[in-house]
Amino acid sequence: MSELIVLGYEDRAVADKAFAEVQRLTKDHVVELSGLAVVSVDEDGKTHVDTPARTEEIAMSATAGALWGMVFGILILTPGIGVVGAAAGGLIGKLQQMGVDNKFRKNVQELLRPGTSAVVIMAKKVTEDRFAAAMGPFGGEVLKTSLSEESERELAEQLAGPEAAA
Repeated sequence: MSELIVLGYEDRAVADKAFAEVQRLTKDHVVELSGLAVVSVDEDGKTHVDTPARTEEIAMSATAGALWGMVFGILILTPGIGVVGAAAGGLIGKLQQMGVDNKFRKNVQELLRPGTSAVVIMAKKVTEDRFAAAMGPFGGEVLKTSLSEESERELAEQLAGPEAAA
C-alpha cells in the first residue's frame, strides 16, 4: 500500500523546510518514499516542480519512477480530463477506480493557487505517529489517499502498455 500525501503551504520557505524534513525522515526510516517533490505556483500561475537529487535513500525503481511521474502529472499538472489524450484518460479512469477521484484531484489543484507551495509525497511506508509529530511544526493543509499494491501494479502494467505483456 502506498500513501499519496500532499502538504500545502502558503509560504515557499516553509514548504522547502518541510521538504527537507521529509528527506531527513527517510534517513530515519520513518517514511519510505516512491516519490517526493515540492511544487510551487508563482504569482503568474506557472507551476514549478523540484525533486530531490537521486540518492540511495530515495532511489526508485524504473516502474516506481514511471508510476510516480504519471500520478504526479495527473494530480497536479493536468488541468482537466477534456484536454488529455485517450491513454491519459484511461490512466485517470484507473486512478478513479483506486479512489483517487476528481474530488481529490480538485482539492489538490485548489491547494495549489498562485503564491502557494506543496510537498507531494508518495510513500511505500509511513510510521504515522512519528511522521505527524515531525511534520506538525510546519502546519499546512494535509490531503491524503492510498493506493493498494495491486492497484499500483495494475497502474504500472497499464503504463507499460499491451506490448509489455506479450
